[in-house]
Amino acid sequence: MCCSPADAAPRLARLREACADKGIRTFFVRDTSNIAWLTAFDGVFDDEDAHALVVTPEAAVLHTDSRYSAAARAAAAREGAVVVDDSRATHAAFVAEQVQREASGEGVEGGEREAGAPVVSAGPLGIEDSIALAEYRALEAAFAEAPVRPEMRETSRFVLNFRGVKEPCEIDRLRAAQAITDAAFTHIIGFMRPGLTEREVQIELEDFMRRHGAEGLAFPSIVATGANGASPHAIPGDTVLEAGQCVVLDFGARACGYCSDMTRTVFLGEPDQCMRAAYEAIRAANEQVEALLHPGITGKEAHELAERVLADHGFEGKMGHSLGHGVGIDIHEEPNLSPRNPNPLVPGNVVTVEPGIYLPGEFGMRLEDFGVITPEGFSVFTQSTHDMVII
Repeated sequence: MCCSPADAAPRLARLREACADKGIRTFFVRDTSNIAWLTAFDGVFDDEDAHALVVTPEAAVLHTDSRYSAAARAAAAREGAVVVDDSRATHAAFVAEQVQREASGEGVEGGEREAGAPVVSAGPLGIEDSIALAEYRALEAAFAEAPVRPEMRETSRFVLNFRGVKEPCEIDRLRAAQAITDAAFTHIIGFMRPGLTEREVQIELEDFMRRHGAEGLAFPSIVATGANGASPHAIPGDTVLEAGQCVVLDFGARACGYCSDMTRTVFLGEPDQCMRAAYEAIRAANEQVEALLHPGITGKEAHELAERVLADHGFEGKMGHSLGHGVGIDIHEEPNLSPRNPNPLVPGNVVTVEPGIYLPGEFGMRLEDFGVITPEGFSVFTQSTHDMVII
């Protein structure tokens, strides 16, 4: 059993309230991570895009298939707020059927309507903005043959915005994932040495996380040495670790359905003056931003502070990417620490802080923690040292 079980009922209530504000009666969800969050089901979903969720004021119905129905029904029995349907129909046909039920007064499958209650119009159908065009066309086709054809309204980030503010049970899960990741870092710096390849280090790192509690990886790990480190998303290969280089390690475990994310830069022998100066710069940027973060600070302000610190250390314009991003069920969520985000942070936002310096043809380095915005400031989940690690 995962730590700190979540509760679907208040999450569904928030969605229903948002729909009511927009005049939407029925909401159609296809994104698996959004479905996982709304249902609060543990141990049901994988990476396959095989599910749909229909939410009305009366009910929430998960449409899935026989591969998942037993696990989903077991989770639904524990949770109590969601009904499972594994009828052999397309998601579009299923949604169309639920809307007809609403319009006829029968209610959505699994919902209850009091005897004598007036028939309620199906009303507008809200659709996630992430839905594929083909799915949208399938909905149009399904409703073309139906007696009731609701107005279909594309919505903007309804569920994603809710997920951007983490509940206490989610914070517990994120901390659990990071504890595995911190342990993996302690292990890997004892394993690394000149002569190994990036790929060999990656395999050892990922194997350790899986053997010590991770249900999977948050993302494919990055191990990049020498000039490869100047590529922020380098793919580990046959490049050999050599003395005098630095190695970027960007990795994270997935535990209890949630991700962790950290980056450390390790040195193979004493770094030269330029590397030492670069590391001092990213450490200063990381720590000054983490000291700044609190409710009301915008993602733009956090990013711009990091850029100023790097520039003051002589590395202006050498980062090239946004300072950070949200983390949760997915490795990239809301909100972002980015020059394009003018919105203030709020308690419960979980973000990374990952300043980097990239010098093409020479080296790259990054220092990344993640944590949660609290009423008092920023609580960092990452426990691994910021001190320079020299092997």
